Parts: sequence; structure tokens; C-alpha cells
Amino acid sequence: MKYAQNILETIGNTPLVKLNKVLGEDFPAMVLAKVETFNPGNSVKDRMALKMIEDAEKDGRLKPGGTIIEGTSGNTGMGLALAAIVKGYKCIFVTNAKQSKEKNDILRAVGAEVIVCPTDVTPEDPRSYYSVSKRLGEEIENGWYVNQYDNLSNRQAHYEQTAPEIWEQTDGKLTHFVAGAGTGGTVTGCGTFFKEKNADIKVIGVDTYGSILKEYHETGEFHPEHAHSYITEGIGEDIIPQNYDMSVIDHFEKVTDKDGAIYARKLAKEEGIFCGYSAGSAIAALIQMKDKFTKDDVIVVLLHDHGSRYVGKIYNDEWMKEMGWL
Repeated sequence: MKYAQNILETIGNTPLVKLNKVLGEDFPAMVLAKVETFNPGNSVKDRMALKMIEDAEKDGRLKPGGTIIEGTSGNTGMGLALAAIVKGYKCIFVTNAKQSKEKNDILRAVGAEVIVCPTDVTPEDPRSYYSVSKRLGEEIENGWYVNQYDNLSNRQAHYEQTAPEIWEQTDGKLTHFVAGAGTGGTVTGCGTFFKEKNADIKVIGVDTYGSILKEYHETGEFHPEHAHSYITEGIGEDIIPQNYDMSVIDHFEKVTDKDGAIYARKLAKEEGIFCGYSAGSAIAALIQMKDKFTKDDVIVVLLHDHGSRYVGKIYNDEWMKEMGWL
């Protein structure tokens, strides 16, 4: 009999799927989508969530019966919650008001306590989801604050798992890797692995307007006052997480909130791949950069999470009309 001992053993080994329509007939290169929705928590974050927990168990930061505390836009929380169920931990997740209701409902469905903080406050503000999660980590007895932004097990998970899978699936033939950039774990972990294998592979981070990642990459200067709120979920930052190694990223491509939403919907309708907001942003980024690619290129684009997280927003016609996007 072939079966997994528990749900955590099903993380990884996600498929690579050729995109055929959504990029248009005149798109020059082959584009292969790494569809991370096949993970049990329906996102790429399952990989790093388990890695962060296992590493914390090994060095004693997370003790038996402990409480896992994290600030999350939803997906990391889901991965942490699944591991917590199997391993016997409690979870408290702190999120912000712009995240979809579905994400919070899903986290509660798997047994987590969810605290929602205001969106339009600075990271240093005591009401921000960064500050609240950090404070709870200090106050709660036997609590462990994960801090996915600065926890280097995040990028290590992708260096050890995600990138080697892609390398094997493409037989080492990829020329470009494209991924949404948020905490920096995926784009840096995969980027580091690919650069070690072949320095000519181009690593592209997908950013959003309102985020400061692209500016920091290009100037080396951190201007938090240049950040402003945006609607896209899962990518962009108003801080520079320690998981970033900007030297392995060749380019950041910014995508508007509207284009991310529209191309997520097109991906679902034209490819049958039902993914989230950042996946739409990644597709839009490829189209914006079309002139940079050739017929000999093999592009791998990572699709982070599932469309079910966004049925009340980008997949809801009324919401899209309210935004003026439909």
C-alpha cells in the first residue's frame, strides 16, 4: 500500500505545467508554471512553514505544547497550522485588514486564533501586524514568534526543495525564474540555487506599486516613506526582510493592482489554472517583459497560491466592478 504517514509528507513535488494561451500567441518563449497550489495547504508557503517549525524544534525555540505566533497574509499561517495540527501546537495568527475574508476563515477552520490589525499603519506602529505578533511572542508563555521575514529557514526551504525540483523537472534547461517577491524566501532561496548551477539564469522578482523592493534593489537605499498602501495580496513590502539577498535577483518588475487581478482571472479561464492574486501579477509581469525574451528561452514562473483564497475579491464580479476593473 502506498500512503503518506500524515499530511505533511504530501508537501512538495508539485507539477510543472506549460502555459499555452494566457500569454498570447506571439509570446516568444516557452513558459512553464510551477503550480504550488498542489501542496496540501494550497500554497508554496507550506514548504517554508514546515522547515521553520522543524528548525525551531531542533534548536529549542519551539518546545512541546508551545504556541506558534506569526504575522501572516494567510498562506504561511495555513502551512504553519497544518504542521501544528500534526505536531500538537497551538497557533495565533496576526493579519491585516486588507487580506481576504476567505483567508481568515480558512485559518480559523484549521483551529487557529486570528487577530486582524489595521492596514494603513507603519511597521513600527504598535497596532501593525508586525508589532502585534512580535509583542504576543514575548508575552505568551511557551510562545514562539516565527518571523517569516527574517527567519532564514524560509529561504533555505526553497534552496533545499523548490529549486532542486524545478532544476530536475526542466533538466537544468531553464533560462529565467520568475516569482512574486514578498518575504524574499522563494525568490532568494531559488535564485541562490539557480545561480550556483548556472550564473546566466536570470532571476526576476514580481513587485507591486506601493512596495519599496524594486527601488531598494536598484538604488541600495531604503526609503520607507516611499511605501504606500496597495490592494494586491502576497507580494511587495514596506520593509526589507533579512531573507533577501538582492545580489541573486537580476530584476524587479512592478505590476498594477488591476493587472494582477485581471490576469489571475485570465489564467483561470484560459488555462484552467485557478490561482491567486500574485499569480496574476506574475503573468502580467511576463507580458510586460515580452520583448526581453527569445524563442530559445525556458521560463519557469512560480504560481504561489490558490484562487479559493480570493473568491470574494478578484473572482467576484461585483467587487471587480466596485474597483472599476470590470
